[in-house]
Amino acid sequence: MKFCVIGLGRFGYQVATVLAENGMEVMAIDGNEAIISKIRDDVTQAICMRITDEESLKSVGIDEMDTVIVTMGESFAQSILVTALVKKIGVDKVIARAINEVHKGILKLVGATRIILPEKEIGIRLADMLSSPFTDLTRLTKDFAISQIIAPTQFVNQKVEDLDLFKRHQVYCIGIRKSDEKAVPVSPDHIIQQNDRLIFAGDNKNLEALAKL
Repeated sequence: MKFCVIGLGRFGYQVATVLAENGMEVMAIDGNEAIISKIRDDVTQAICMRITDEESLKSVGIDEMDTVIVTMGESFAQSILVTALVKKIGVDKVIARAINEVHKGILKLVGATRIILPEKEIGIRLADMLSSPFTDLTRLTKDFAISQIIAPTQFVNQKVEDLDLFKRHQVYCIGIRKSDEKAVPVSPDHIIQQNDRLIFAGDNKNLEALAKL
């Protein structure tokens, strides 16, 4: 897939380099030559330019991108302009970074298909980690999450399928994290061992109840 990241502050730089590490084709754009020089060897294409109009974007092939990510959140007006121009060119998927709810609302109006508030999302995740019984938790919606829980004592030496987790607890066991930190799907006939780190999916309240067993 082809991605373009516009704005290479700390957040945008990280997005661009990790996408490239994951095997994606990445075009990185910023107006700072020093940043472009630094990232050039880590992405497919690095371009130093200040975006002022539709033609400047077309000249670098923005219309060929599958996804454009506008991360210049601190530059309120510029991020709105760039998002609007990218959508006008015809890019189907445009992800934009916002700095507050007002900014988010305007980006939505100009056509951003997804809007993120990194600081808010990080804050929510930190609060979840500090206040929940899980060793890790990822919200998919406000009420539904994927979490990692140390196997309850009563699960030890039992097969996953024999626990009948959905009927009894309304959750699914979808994976297990090995000692090397790699998460893999869990087999229905896996016999749970003490200190197994099991990965569950379900409603937050049901996951919390499971973690307290």
